[in-house]
Amino acid sequence: MHCPFCSANDTKVIDSRLVADGHQVRRRRQCLACCERYTTFEIAELLMPRVIKTNGNREPFNDEKLRGGIQRALEKRPVNMDDIEKAINMIKSKIRGTGEREISSSLVGNLVMDALKELDKVAYIRFASVYHSFEDIRDFGDVIARLEK
Repeated sequence: MHCPFCSANDTKVIDSRLVADGHQVRRRRQCLACCERYTTFEIAELLMPRVIKTNGNREPFNDEKLRGGIQRALEKRPVNMDDIEKAINMIKSKIRGTGEREISSSLVGNLVMDALKELDKVAYIRFASVYHSFEDIRDFGDVIARLEK
């Protein structure tokens, strides 16, 4: 690791700690040349598969699209951010766990619906109405009936 102050190559790790629920390592380092101290964070770089859209287009997996869709469904609902982040991490973990280089957008949508069903039923119905393009009130009734079973 190069020192950000003097660009020397020799640095030593003074302290290491797990942060972000064990998904990051925080390291305190000291430059052996100028003796300055600084902090670095390490995370595992795991590649997400490409997403095959319903129209056949392929695009890189987009964290922000996933997070945005879930947050829109949960807007003004009593769900805390920690639970939302856990759901997002669980979805990403399941996607990575497929081991595939490409996945269908319907798989992502179904994983989101499963997570929302556990987090908040109203958010689940909101998401389902957009995801399945509900045409009329009967579509809502069908989803609600399935939820009640």
